[in-house]
Amino acid sequence: MLAYAAEKRIPVQQTAAKPWSTDENLFHISYEAGILEDPNTTPPADMWKLTSSLENAPTAPEYLSIVFKAGLPVKVTVGSTTHVDPVEIFLVLNSLGRKHGIGRIDIVENRFIGVKSRGCYESPGATILRAAHIDLEGLTLDRNVRALRDQFVTVELSRILYNGHFFTPEREFVTSAIPASQRTVNGVVRLKLYKGNVAVEGRSSDEVGCRGLLHLYWSANELFRVYMMKRNHLWMSWEASNRLTPLGLSRLSPFVSKSTLKKLVVI
Repeated sequence: MLAYAAEKRIPVQQTAAKPWSTDENLFHISYEAGILEDPNTTPPADMWKLTSSLENAPTAPEYLSIVFKAGLPVKVTVGSTTHVDPVEIFLVLNSLGRKHGIGRIDIVENRFIGVKSRGCYESPGATILRAAHIDLEGLTLDRNVRALRDQFVTVELSRILYNGHFFTPEREFVTSAIPASQRTVNGVVRLKLYKGNVAVEGRSSDEVGCRGLLHLYWSANELFRVYMMKRNHLWMSWEASNRLTPLGLSRLSPFVSKSTLKKLVVI
């Protein structure tokens, strides 16, 4: 193939010294074929294009914060510099991920046609965003919504995209559930980048009231926890709505007034 491209003067990036195919975009770059077809062959150091090796990554960590609104990153702050443009956010995170050796993976996949294929990927900015987003979901997303999303939407959308079926009715159907699942995913995640790792330093959100977990006493000897979400100036409880029924609060309506909860809260 390389000889044919040279004969016909077709410009390609691959060479006899680097016989693997690549596919690069803003999100990531992939490497496959050539010497990588042997899953026991270690990728050469000069193959990796978007990330530093762990050996060459800085020995000092770097800190940043990411603000999410409805599940989407809307602001990144690194030191005293803030970025709000969507493309700029991704470019900055790509640069930070490259610097700290974040986002490399080497995996063997199960292809749509029924064969296994080895692929190497670099997704520096996406790896940082995913770590922050998943962490914020743990703070703000209802557990049942998250379970349904992970059991159905995540699995099905991954299969649809991997198999190249983006422009299909089933893709439209599955993705229509994503905005509803992300309505409460609002807040800030603080991160530390160091030697290939994305460590969460902290997270906060106005969606969570009374510091998130409230201890409510139903009786002198019984303690149970309630996870509260603020919505339309009311406090929402999924965990304990059935336990509040004797107070005249219907389990079918999980909204509980703040004044009612204050009578029960033990700080």
